[in-house]
Amino acid sequence: MAPSRIAWANRSTGSPARDAAVVAQYLTSDNATSYAASYEGWRPAARYYRSRLYAVDEALRAGPQGRLLDVGCGPGMLVRHLLDTRPEKFQITGCDQSPAMIDAATARSKGSSNVELTVARVEKMPFPDKHFDVVVAMGVLEYADAADGLREIARVVRPGGLVAVTMLNPLSPYRLVEWCLYWPLLRVLGRVERLLGTPRHAADVSGIRAIRLARLRRMMRETGLAPQDAVHYDVTPLVPPLDRLARRWSRTWRDHPERTVRRGARPWPGTAYLVTARRQADA
Repeated sequence: MAPSRIAWANRSTGSPARDAAVVAQYLTSDNATSYAASYEGWRPAARYYRSRLYAVDEALRAGPQGRLLDVGCGPGMLVRHLLDTRPEKFQITGCDQSPAMIDAATARSKGSSNVELTVARVEKMPFPDKHFDVVVAMGVLEYADAADGLREIARVVRPGGLVAVTMLNPLSPYRLVEWCLYWPLLRVLGRVERLLGTPRHAADVSGIRAIRLARLRRMMRETGLAPQDAVHYDVTPLVPPLDRLARRWSRTWRDHPERTVRRGARPWPGTAYLVTARRQADA
């Protein structure tokens, strides 16, 4: 899930307030529709989605076929993409804690016989041990108890199976400006507007908690997942709100998503990253 609101300030996980903030964002069918619509057009969320999809596609290209689990599948964007591009490669299962998202994913995958969707949290999934050949978790661990989520992912993937996990990059200039400056200022502006009776801006708490790449790799190893590769995606030198203005003339990210993904010694412009791992046989 791409972030659209201010990041959660409290660093604890599993709190009722945090859970409530996460649930409130994706409670209704309108929420699910708006979320899917944000990935269209030319907005920053669309740039983020295109770049992430390219990174996930590359990760899956050399991976195994068979049973694929899309954890936090949202309104079924990846499910639909895989049905359109690799209909014979995967038997797809999707889960999300939001019933509205599962309804949207069901509608988006209508007519397919190899898709199963269910309501479930990543921290407690109703699937057998070692059941999946591939597990993809895009933008879900930021909203969950990441340690518990990784343990569940490691439990349900078979030994040698592929895991692809994405995470927002808390060290990127983009996220630092967005979370520490842009959204707080927007919240203040919204409060002033409400006092004047003309509310136009808002930046509600999202429940996001991002994790540094080195720490996420360590957490994966602790659950029996062996990290293999990492790429930063949605690479942009601009920060909010400059990126919102630049999108009017810079559209290379849409035609050449490969330019928005980076490996190497200077990955910091990426607003997020993807880690691939294999389930260790002796874990």
